[in-house]
Amino acid sequence: MSAMVASPAAGGSDVDSVRALQHTLYRTAKADPGRKFHALWDKVHRGDVLERAWVKVRANRGAPGIDHTTVAQVEE
Repeated sequence: MSAMVASPAAGGSDVDSVRALQHTLYRTAKADPGRKFHALWDKVHRGDVLERAWVKVRANRGAPGIDHTTVAQVEE
């Protein structure tokens, strides 16, 4: 995977950098259907990815998870 394509430092907005990461992972998986991705933590843990996920959770009024923490509790 190209670090320049998936990196927020490559320029553009956070949404664009997240979309670039998604597209790169998609292309990589399609090119080799048997490939296993063992090291995704660094990609999921990126600030732009987490911010995008949080915006989507809030927009969908995310349900409490296994820990019963609500969106309102997290925002406090």
